[in-house]
Amino acid sequence: MDFKEVVKNRYSCKKYSDRVIEKEKLDAILEAGRLAPTAKNLQEQHIYVVQNKEILEDIDKLTRCRYGAPTVLVVAFDKENVFTYPGGLRNSGIEDATIVATHMILAAANEGVDSCWVNAVDPEKLGATIGIPENEEVLMMMDLGYGTEDAAPLPNHSSRKNIDETVSYL
Repeated sequence: MDFKEVVKNRYSCKKYSDRVIEKEKLDAILEAGRLAPTAKNLQEQHIYVVQNKEILEDIDKLTRCRYGAPTVLVVAFDKENVFTYPGGLRNSGIEDATIVATHMILAAANEGVDSCWVNAVDPEKLGATIGIPENEEVLMMMDLGYGTEDAAPLPNHSSRKNIDETVSYL
């Protein structure tokens, strides 16, 4: 698919069928995350692929936002393996994990797989539920699957500010 079409047509799906993602497509999505750039190429991301029904039910206790997706990706990063910016106030963990997640969301759209970035979940409780190590921090979870026939973008999906409201040339 053309990149412009991927970006334009991708939306946050909120109603999934129980159709399982084909292994080849899931592998392509995960590979896009693996190839994402990270600060100093530290590659501190860790992706947890959740397809186990019991764990998905446990996740449902933490958020209403799984929307029946048969696969959930939990994107985390190693807090002990991040680049600290000059000045020492920030590090690259959140941004690197965000780049990884964004690559996977766009790859999913390219593969014809629907997704939803879920931030309506307590990351610490989610991490405890899936059993991540103490050195890792959860950034987000991502629903993955195939939307039902009546799944559609939210009404405000295409509403965007004019570019001159979001970009300044100096």
